Amino acid sequence: MNKLNHVAFIMDGNGRWGNKKNKGRNYGHLQGVKTVQKIVQASLKMKIPIITFYVFSTENWKRPKKEINFLFSLIRSYFEKEIKNVMQNKIKINILGKLSPLPAQVKKVLKNTIRQTYKNKKLIINLALNYGSRNEITHTFKNIAKKNANITENNIKINLFTKNLPDPDILIRTGGQKRLSNFMLWQLAYSELYFLDKLWPDFNIKDLKKIINHYTKIKRNYGRI
Repeated sequence: MNKLNHVAFIMDGNGRWGNKKNKGRNYGHLQGVKTVQKIVQASLKMKIPIITFYVFSTENWKRPKKEINFLFSLIRSYFEKEIKNVMQNKIKINILGKLSPLPAQVKKVLKNTIRQTYKNKKLIINLALNYGSRNEITHTFKNIAKKNANITENNIKINLFTKNLPDPDILIRTGGQKRLSNFMLWQLAYSELYFLDKLWPDFNIKDLKKIINHYTKIKRNYGRI
């Protein structure tokens, strides 16, 4: 049986879900947060050590300004309201990506959350925020060059945003698209990929358990016969 250390999610379909309900894209994002909360609670119960959510990509800045502002207000209000629950559940919050371009209030809340949860160990949640994998890899090689270090697989790994974390065992993408969308291109080299037609607000615990059950039973060869 395969051990499960890390599950990553591309949460695609919030806007489409909201439009299908004739309530707009922002309503879909609001419901998407509720799905995230359900997945976090399920991960705690199932004792999954690490989960990663692709929250906002470097390409998402091309979206309408009103939608971007709404997304950031959701992030800020969530951690302002839920920090006590996060601490009680011993959840550690990491950010993958560069915080500097984010609105000041969002940065302040996120930095405070990172500081408060730093020592928590029950569940690590990585939020890929203002994240792009090509940007991450470029940043990694610049760091290696600054250190005058050799270009080795290990030196690349320890300079990624995910340094000190295991690569995802599973990637789950909702929304019907079968692509990685510039997400964790290095880290997903040997991950099991699951693409669902469901939009993110419709993704549920039953779906997660079905995928994990499949994963635990498959044979992972890593290039071996």
